[in-house]
Amino acid sequence: MSVRESVTIEGRDSSPTLMERAGLGLSFPVHLRPYLWMLAGAFSFAVMGAFTHAVAHEIDWRIIALVRAMLATTFAASLALRAGKKLVLLGTPTLWMRSISGSISLVCTFFALTRLPIAETLTLTNMFPLWVVLLSWPLLGHLPSRASWVAAFTAVGGVVIMGVAEMNHSHWSWNPAYLVAIFASCTSAIAMIGLHRLGNLPPAAIVAHFSAVAVLFCVCSLILPGTAPIHGSHFTWLTSLDLLGVGIAATAGQLSITRAFATGSPSKISVVALTQVIFAFIFDLVFWNHTASGEKLIGMLLILLPTGWVLMHSVDQKHSNVQNEQ
Repeated sequence: MSVRESVTIEGRDSSPTLMERAGLGLSFPVHLRPYLWMLAGAFSFAVMGAFTHAVAHEIDWRIIALVRAMLATTFAASLALRAGKKLVLLGTPTLWMRSISGSISLVCTFFALTRLPIAETLTLTNMFPLWVVLLSWPLLGHLPSRASWVAAFTAVGGVVIMGVAEMNHSHWSWNPAYLVAIFASCTSAIAMIGLHRLGNLPPAAIVAHFSAVAVLFCVCSLILPGTAPIHGSHFTWLTSLDLLGVGIAATAGQLSITRAFATGSPSKISVVALTQVIFAFIFDLVFWNHTASGEKLIGMLLILLPTGWVLMHSVDQKHSNVQNEQ
């Protein structure tokens, strides 16, 4: 029996963790592993955002996104082949839905990361748990509750407050990166819903397929109007190390969240993804001495709190339903 076949009937992965495989003697309860995978993924993506923000003034954002996708494809494919897993070329419609929507989100996210502070970008892109709940209606047939709608409108209000604060700061010049980041969160939600339906595929194979499709989307982004990507970039050994850091952190994050969503409930573990913003705040403060204004902090809280509340409410409701059935 293979590692992937040794899955419990509750859908939890009983395979050994990386720490256990390394022989470090640490064992985590099976029900906690999806949360730990998501926490690792959140930290990795915050690190990726920091590397991206650091190199944004030297390398065009389209080149950064392309390098990230190419390195992630190479790393993920190597891991899959090394583990004896077959790479997926054609796959199912669900896999393509995940890869295409995830690729659009990737391109949009890198555009925003080079134009906004890391914490603000990740706050907007991490609205995806709200969209997961709302998009479950047309995609999965699950009607959202009133609380979900209220939370969604509250989060939109938070976006408006952040946008107005940015416009005040920039003399009423609207930054399109806000809308791009929000769109990234919507497409990311579609990708996350698709991930939960791909639990039968090895995480590395899913990431390799997604990253390969993302390469095509990044190549297409090179023809977008603006400064020529190559001529507008300055490559040095330091920027090369930053790009390598982007690729490594992105691959680690993608593998972690793929494992998390494939082995746990999307609505539950999505809450942990919000820790990206905490990590990003620390990076913004430590490396760039950037602190958000009071208005932006209020707007960010109006986005994060309703998102977390809806997801936690969903957890409590499901727990209550289980108790009633018992």
